[in-house]
Amino acid sequence: MDQTETKIHAAFSEDQVERLTGISKRQLRYWDRTDFFKPQFAEENRRVAFSRVYSFMDVVSLRVLNVLRNQYSVPLQHLRRVAEALPQMSEAKWGSTQLFVFDRRVVFAEPGTAVYWEIVSKQYVIPIALQNVVTDTQRDIEALKERNENTVGRITRARNVCHNAWVIAGTRIPVAAIQRFSSAGYSVQEIKEEYPSLTDADIESAIQHKGDGIAA
Repeated sequence: MDQTETKIHAAFSEDQVERLTGISKRQLRYWDRTDFFKPQFAEENRRVAFSRVYSFMDVVSLRVLNVLRNQYSVPLQHLRRVAEALPQMSEAKWGSTQLFVFDRRVVFAEPGTAVYWEIVSKQYVIPIALQNVVTDTQRDIEALKERNENTVGRITRARNVCHNAWVIAGTRIPVAAIQRFSSAGYSVQEIKEEYPSLTDADIESAIQHKGDGIAA
């Protein structure tokens, strides 16, 4: 791993995204495979472990999509057409665009315009408060990071957590990932920049850990 690579300060695994958005890993992989929604950080070979890593804005966008799909019953086919019609979605994504919903369809408002409503039916367009989505996502991510003090500096593993790999207790961060950074010459402080939720004790325990073929 080259230290010149872009550092990821807010990266989320599929398990974390599933918990934060309510969208199943199966659905996330289907959307990735069909080019509807791809994670910002992804390996070309999706078969390797941890090949799909999502950014903060990915999580916000997925929460918006979940609202559109489940709360407002917007069909996936319509959402696909919206994404195709608005190329900027590939960069800005669904979390930074002003959206409205009318009759199960997404409507976009030009900046400075008033709330739309349909003249014939007199139905108002329903706005999605995107800023609330961003704020709620930040709150839930902070809650996700909260750990029991008894887990600090400990290594553990459990069935169905990161494919039964050794992880930092109280997190889903694989010990192997920490050791790869260490082998590449990263200091404890530099590794903490990659994983702000970890402590020095967590990182040192991971580096020193030996088990099931994982080299310390």
